Amino acid sequence: MFGEHELKTQFIKILDKKIHLVEMPGDKILYKRDDVRVLIKRGEGAFNVLPSPATGYGVKFLMVKFSSRIAIPPKERLTGYLSAPIDIEVKSGDVTIDRFVIGREKYALYGQDNVGVIARYHVSEFLERTPEELGVIKLVINNPTDEWKLVDKIVIPIRNSVMFYSPERAYYPLVILTTKEPYEVNNTGNPPDGTLKATHRAEPLPNFKMRW
Repeated sequence: MFGEHELKTQFIKILDKKIHLVEMPGDKILYKRDDVRVLIKRGEGAFNVLPSPATGYGVKFLMVKFSSRIAIPPKERLTGYLSAPIDIEVKSGDVTIDRFVIGREKYALYGQDNVGVIARYHVSEFLERTPEELGVIKLVINNPTDEWKLVDKIVIPIRNSVMFYSPERAYYPLVILTTKEPYEVNNTGNPPDGTLKATHRAEPLPNFKMRW
């Protein structure tokens, strides 16, 4: 699914979406996906189907609501996994020829009515093992304080974030939530697993302070 594909007549299925490649005369390939059509001339550079951050209509944040709240003792850390939405980017060489959303899009207002921001929204269990979902976040919750802390959601900066992938699954970079006031989220840019490939050069994003 994810990674490089041969430019030949074939179908590439990603959940509810289907990419159709059709060989044409003159060493050309017709790319089709829903109403999108792109004619590709064979040349140097790979044809890749890659995961992309779930920015949807241009949001900067992903908000994942936990199905159960989590209580963290003082000076303790907890590591687990969340399912997460992703988008898909299709590249021919260095050019993005298509980008689309898979699954059902949900958005929510993060913050107060007058100063909040729109974020991609998702609900997930906090799991000990990698979920059997297409998109995954590995999360470390760190409580460096002397008090118990409660966590019911995480808001992650995702604009321009690198993604990591295996052929079957996509991963956001390792995310660290630190429960000092205000709670601080670090999209580290680091792979959650050293065996994964990166969509582009991995760099951390600025830390984000969760204020609401």
